[in-house]
Amino acid sequence: MGKFCSCHLRFSSLLNNLYDPTKHLFSTNSIEAAYTLSDSVTIARQECTNLCSKGLVKEAFERFKSEILPNPSLLSVLIQACIPQKSLPLGKQLHSMVVTSGYSSDKFVSNHLLNMYAKNGELHTAVTLFHHMSKRNIMSCNILINGYVQSGDLESAQKVFDEMPERNIATWNAMVAALTQFEFNEESLSLFSEMNNFGLLPDEFTLGSLLRSCAGLRALHAGRQIHAYVVKCGFEFNLVVGSSLAHLYMKSGNLEGGEQVIKIMPIRNIVAWNTLIAGKAQNGRPEEVLDQYNMMKMAGFRPDKITFVTVLSSCSELATLGQGQQIHAEAIKAGASSVVGVLSSLISMYSRCGCLEDSVKVFLECEQMDVVSWTAMISAYGFHGRGEEAIKLFERMEQEELEVNDVTFLSLLYACSHCGLKEEGIEIFNIMVSKYGLEPRLEHHTCVVDLLARSGCLEEAEAIIRSMPLKADVIIWKTLLSACKIHKKPDFAKRIAEEVIRLYPQDSAPYVLLSNIHASARRWQDVSEVRKAMRDRMVKKEPGVSWFEVKNEVHQFCMGDKTHPKSLEIDLYLKELTSEMKLRGYVPDTGAVLHDMDNEEKEYNLAHHSEKLAIAFALMNTPAGVPIRVMKNLRVCIDCHVAIKYISEIKNREIIVRDASRFHHFKNGECSCGDYW
Repeated sequence: MGKFCSCHLRFSSLLNNLYDPTKHLFSTNSIEAAYTLSDSVTIARQECTNLCSKGLVKEAFERFKSEILPNPSLLSVLIQACIPQKSLPLGKQLHSMVVTSGYSSDKFVSNHLLNMYAKNGELHTAVTLFHHMSKRNIMSCNILINGYVQSGDLESAQKVFDEMPERNIATWNAMVAALTQFEFNEESLSLFSEMNNFGLLPDEFTLGSLLRSCAGLRALHAGRQIHAYVVKCGFEFNLVVGSSLAHLYMKSGNLEGGEQVIKIMPIRNIVAWNTLIAGKAQNGRPEEVLDQYNMMKMAGFRPDKITFVTVLSSCSELATLGQGQQIHAEAIKAGASSVVGVLSSLISMYSRCGCLEDSVKVFLECEQMDVVSWTAMISAYGFHGRGEEAIKLFERMEQEELEVNDVTFLSLLYACSHCGLKEEGIEIFNIMVSKYGLEPRLEHHTCVVDLLARSGCLEEAEAIIRSMPLKADVIIWKTLLSACKIHKKPDFAKRIAEEVIRLYPQDSAPYVLLSNIHASARRWQDVSEVRKAMRDRMVKKEPGVSWFEVKNEVHQFCMGDKTHPKSLEIDLYLKELTSEMKLRGYVPDTGAVLHDMDNEEKEYNLAHHSEKLAIAFALMNTPAGVPIRVMKNLRVCIDCHVAIKYISEIKNREIIVRDASRFHHFKNGECSCGDYW
């Protein structure tokens, strides 16, 4: 196949040349034989088909056993029925009858057998049968290609395709779809142009694959040209093409374009709804995901496993535990709660909502688990500061010889960096490279830098950044800069901040971190210079936002927020709470607050950080003893961290705070992070 480059492929001229309304577009994956049947045989076959359609394959076999040998069409019906019923033993019995009756040379019956083995997971038997078939045709090769693709063997599928003397539209569709499925999107589009050279017109399945390839490449320009062809051919109302087209627009960041495509579709199926829901999620609209999910149910559609994975991920992002629990119940009712993808999403959802115990419960109840499920649980432990449990779980994976991937190691390294497990983290990084032969991505290097920097090895961490084979991004430098604040290294921080600002001048984080570092060192002139630089460059500080869910309603708070209906009561409650905290020994940390305020203003500023407002509201509106779960978009500051420890002891409450970095579990005056975050 020729190398494809999306920016050079002339889709418009190519697609215009393809359109000819006088030609017939056909696509068939059917391997139905055309038999000339007598009336009695037709009746027998119809009755057999009816029984098989009801799942009564064994009953159909027993009833028509005596009529099978003189009637090969019954063999075909029964063999095909073994596929959806996964009746492999019966299929093998029918295969024996094919051999003994001499029908092995019948290409239709042989193709049915080939399909039955390929789709029931016996690819090796299908391959053997294929090579022994005396009469192979295009359909025989198509079945084998699909079998290889289903088993993940793209190379063998490509070999069969390349060796075929003749191909039909289904052959090309199978190979184009396979390349798209394995994310060889450029090669998929290149194969399409090769298909065009043979004079074959694309059908709905070809177009669906092409659009998914464009979505994978985010090739919106090429996708729009295909869209024009779709309209010209009248395919815009086709459910397969329409959903793929909407997916392309949404994956490429054009949410409105995708919504418009689905809006004009005369009818919607579950695929269209899932496309719309996934598009909202991909474009950072988790609230709209849940709204769309409810609209789908109101329209009479039942969510499937794909729906549940998406909406649970949105609940994770929003940390809306109540809605997540409700969707979990709906997944159980729909029979989807045991699907591996849904289970992994549930593990993540409960973890991200602060319910680690529920994540563990879901994990332990999994009967079938894959690497995603195990990795989700490792990640959950790491996010909650349980690094040792994460490592033990990985060791179990190794003992059971389970598959691991680079995401598994990323979760492990993250867990180590947030628990101070420096030696363990370095060892895990080395194992990933030496034992498993995995190439570290930039994210892995970032975790190692975080691990070293948090441990105080700032120079070593910087050396890794400057010597690694990958180009450093703004995140890895910000990671090192955050550690400068922990270890109070203002001069080192100033140099690292320059690297961050060089890469992303409008990011407020380096300015704020550097300002706080200078303020902690009481270098007020440096603070003024940093803040002046922010003003001159019109850099806006990201406001701290915290939120708390009660009775399925989310309450949001910003620092000094006065817009909440209960702001006066919250303010009074905080004042009383702060007084009680001071009696217990709490001293507000005003060191990092702007020096041009008096002490009273500084304390008021600190007391009205968003997480304190959210916690005060939660204490006012939940029964005693109920754990409080608050989420925040930024990292918890030192003063809030100290204050929440006091609050947990005074109010005898477990307070769980999720910040931008991890979870903090406050209980009896202590935090699960051990003051290491």
